[in-house]
Amino acid sequence: MQLKDQSIVIIGGSSGIGLATAKLAKEYGANVTIAARTPEKLQKAAEVLGNVRTIVADISHEAQVKQIFQELDQVNHLFVAAGSLSTGRTETDGKIASTPLEELKHPITERVFGAIYAIRHALPKMSEGSITLMSGLFSTRPIPGVSVIAAAVAGIEAMARTLALELSPIRVNTVSPGYIDTPLLQAAFGDQYEQVIQAQAATLPTKKIGTAEETARAILFLMTNGFMNGEVLHIDGGGRFI
Repeated sequence: MQLKDQSIVIIGGSSGIGLATAKLAKEYGANVTIAARTPEKLQKAAEVLGNVRTIVADISHEAQVKQIFQELDQVNHLFVAAGSLSTGRTETDGKIASTPLEELKHPITERVFGAIYAIRHALPKMSEGSITLMSGLFSTRPIPGVSVIAAAVAGIEAMARTLALELSPIRVNTVSPGYIDTPLLQAAFGDQYEQVIQAQAATLPTKKIGTAEETARAILFLMTNGFMNGEVLHIDGGGRFI
């Protein structure tokens, strides 16, 4: 892959898909910066990855996102992996009628405006290359209680299609993971995780859920294929067809 000595910034790079992408990019010789909001997780990720640049930053705060890029001379590829699967508090059910308004704003602030912050501050360091955003299965397969999250991830996909035209020659794509075995998904389902995963795997044509490493390979494909632009790449084992 054409990543040797290229500068890659991964926001949400301390675990799961972001961490797997950072690890694979380093194997191909890239210079990797990972950002995340939890210092302890970031430190553990750095120990796993080795020689990487790390910075503590919460994607929902623009000033912190700006700091990610200040010391970089160039950015070849940006991957925005940060974003939860909840409205911000585990004790709320996410439904429009019963969830406090401030909690409903959380997915929009984190996912949509977080991506905007990252793109705005990366652009001065980019002349070409790629931006990869992350949406998710709720854009096409919603369930009760995720209406705002579904709106946020669908908005990410629509924004990426528009930015593919607006930011030319920088390419902009979206990766849309389905059920992927990550700490994020484990946190979302808690004690029911194993039960949910087994049930979901049984319904998929692949008869298994995905891994962070499988998703990372798809993300690096989007980074390195110069003719992929404005696309949504579904990594869901065919789940959207059932």
